[in-house]
Amino acid sequence: MEKLEVWMRGPIAGIPNLLQPIAHTLLQVEEDILKYTQQLSAEHLWVKPYGNASIGFHLQHIKGVIDRMFTYAENKALTTAQFEYLHQEGIPHEDLSIESLIKNLQQQIEHSVGKLASIDPKTLTQERFLGRKRIPTTLMGLLFHAAEHAQRHVGQLLVTVRCIK
Repeated sequence: MEKLEVWMRGPIAGIPNLLQPIAHTLLQVEEDILKYTQQLSAEHLWVKPYGNASIGFHLQHIKGVIDRMFTYAENKALTTAQFEYLHQEGIPHEDLSIESLIKNLQQQIEHSVGKLASIDPKTLTQERFLGRKRIPTTLMGLLFHAAEHAQRHVGQLLVTVRCIK
């Protein structure tokens, strides 16, 4: 079963049926990140081959976008700490390692999948707002975007990894 993609392994316990695709995608992001980064060294973290975004940026951005979309999904504004994190995405820091960025991302995914378990599917079409401009969307739209955007950056990270190798 472990060779199957997450969505092919069946439902995630405790997650409402309508939110299964989001949980599956977030968990697939985690597995793919582990697979694609397993043979990288610290010197690869901030390299931008051919102008591509760095692996460090993608690891930070995936965590950040999931966190931000889930915050908006709760009908909350971003905190000062979340804005600071956003502005630091992609900026090399000597105290960051591939391992620490992956661990931070795994914690965010675990936290977010846990939040999915508490969402009432009847609320998925409720209006929510994106960003300071308060762009109208829905709870489902924000949750879907968190998963879709994270998966998109996994693909971009894979391109960066292949260029580095």
